[in-house]
Amino acid sequence: MALSMKAKQAERSEAAWPRVIAEEFEKNQQNGCVGTTLLSEDDRVRVWDIRLKPGERIGFHRHQLDYFWTAITPGRARSHQQDGSTVETEYYAGETRHESYRAGEFKIHDLENTGDHDLVFTTVEFLKSANPPLAIPDKVRLIAA
Repeated sequence: MALSMKAKQAERSEAAWPRVIAEEFEKNQQNGCVGTTLLSEDDRVRVWDIRLKPGERIGFHRHQLDYFWTAITPGRARSHQQDGSTVETEYYAGETRHESYRAGEFKIHDLENTGDHDLVFTTVEFLKSANPPLAIPDKVRLIAA
């Protein structure tokens, strides 16, 4: 995976996950819902919205397409990573990261808002990537197909 911006410092923990988190990780290996709502999709991109109130969490999901995200609001979050670590990160409004994956590469993680205000991101996935797009259920689409 290539990152287009220098990785910033985040607090990383190798402590064991709670059992319920580990079980959810195992069940969601192919979850392509990288946001809470799919706002738009065409033959080139999927545009996602992520809106998390304080304490809310988007469950484990799989990134395997090239994409970028932008933090719309500042905030703090906790993410359980596929390597078993837990990362605490602070985001600033406008912060953007681009990620790309070679054939067979992917990342699975979750995201929990640990801040005091709503945490909002926009994520854009590029469907013409080295890996095929995962199926997306109609229930996450802003306008059902």
